[in-house]
Amino acid sequence: MSEIIREFRVDKLQVKAYSTRELMGHAAGRVAAEAITKAIARQGAARVVFAAAPSQNETLATLTSDTSVDWSKVTAFHMDEYIGLPEDAPQRFSRYLKERVFSRVPLAAVHLLGLQPPERECGYYANLLAEKPIDVVCLGIGENGHIAFNDPPVADFNDPQLVKIVTLDVPCRQQQVNDGCFPDIGAVPETAVTLTIPALMRGATLICTVPGTTKRNAVRATLYEEFSTRCPATILRTHDDCTLFLDADSYPDR
Repeated sequence: MSEIIREFRVDKLQVKAYSTRELMGHAAGRVAAEAITKAIARQGAARVVFAAAPSQNETLATLTSDTSVDWSKVTAFHMDEYIGLPEDAPQRFSRYLKERVFSRVPLAAVHLLGLQPPERECGYYANLLAEKPIDVVCLGIGENGHIAFNDPPVADFNDPQLVKIVTLDVPCRQQQVNDGCFPDIGAVPETAVTLTIPALMRGATLICTVPGTTKRNAVRATLYEEFSTRCPATILRTHDDCTLFLDADSYPDR
């Protein structure tokens, strides 16, 4: 079986579809490692934003096991966090990233969301992001086309904020159930803090990993619908260095 099903470009977006989820994640992790290593070689350090979702499992496993990355020169951020979950809740994105990334590699610094009141957090975290450019963003696409927690009702391609409080729409909350993170939609928080679309798009290199049949319609919309916050991920087609990694299940073969 061929490793790559298809490789093509839509507008500026590079798309690579692989025969299995494992191959997809391995390829995405290698590209992310290369981008981080190049940033360190260029400027002595790297700043990386990580998404927290099951879609990132294989990518992060490959990335954190890559011995070519000098993790002591990497500062880590994460992309979004629920409001209202207990600090020890297993569904917290900070916990996911601690288990999958932050406890596995010796990072220079880790900046966590969710450590202070949300209204104060937005300004504080925005200032951290703005201190220096972001080199790499590892992200996914939601079933409703969101990137981070920028769901269609709250997404803004020209958002003046870098970090904001959002209300999660029903498809987004249902996805958390579909992913096995919550027992039912009633258990999913209704609000979160998220990096905005302009904050994500500021990253020099974007590595977008999107496996699974439940994401196929969102991927199709991302690639072929007009630019619109009806599918926030369509904005990825305008980024100068974004690669979308798919598996056979998420690839929308038209």
